[in-house]
Amino acid sequence: MKTTELPVPRWAYWLAHAIPFMTLPSGLWRLGLVAGSSMGMTDDAGHPIYLEGTGETIYVICLSLFAEAVALIAFGLVKPWGEVAPRWIPFIGGRRVNPYAAIVPAILGSLSLIAIWTYGFRDVFTDDFLPFAGTGWAVLMIGCYAPLQLWGPSLLVLTWAYYRRRVSAPAALVSAR
Repeated sequence: MKTTELPVPRWAYWLAHAIPFMTLPSGLWRLGLVAGSSMGMTDDAGHPIYLEGTGETIYVICLSLFAEAVALIAFGLVKPWGEVAPRWIPFIGGRRVNPYAAIVPAILGSLSLIAIWTYGFRDVFTDDFLPFAGTGWAVLMIGCYAPLQLWGPSLLVLTWAYYRRRVSAPAALVSAR
C-alpha cells in the first residue's frame, strides 16, 4: 500500500472519508424524485409536484452523480495521488503535484460551498420555504440536505491539514537543517 510523504492525521483521514456521506442523503432524496415520487413537494394549490420529462430526470441524476464525484475528490487531500499524479494521467503522470494546485481550488470550492448552502438554506425556517404536503416531508428534505452545510467547512479544515502537511511541515524541515 502506498503512503503519503508525511503522515496524514487520523482525524483528517476520517474527515475525508466522511465528506462523501455528507452529499449522499441529498442525492438519495433527489433520486426519490427520479423514481416518480413528489417527495411531498406541492405547488401553491397543494397538488404534488413531479419531475417533468426526460430532461429533468437526466438533470437530477447528473446533479446527484456530479455532487458525489466532487465530494470524492476530497480523498486527494489525504491519499498519495494528491501528492504524486497517477502514472496513467497523460502529461503529468508520475510527477509531484504542486501543493497549491490542490490548495487553491479546494479553498475556492470550500468557500463556494459555504456560500451556496448558506444561501440555499436561507428560508428553511420561514414561511417562504418550499410548500410540502406535510411537516414530515419537510423534515425529511431538510434532514437530507442539512449535511451539505458541513461539506464546505469540512473541506476547508481538510485543506488546512493538507497545507500543514505539504507546505508548512516541509518548510519547517528545511529551515531546521
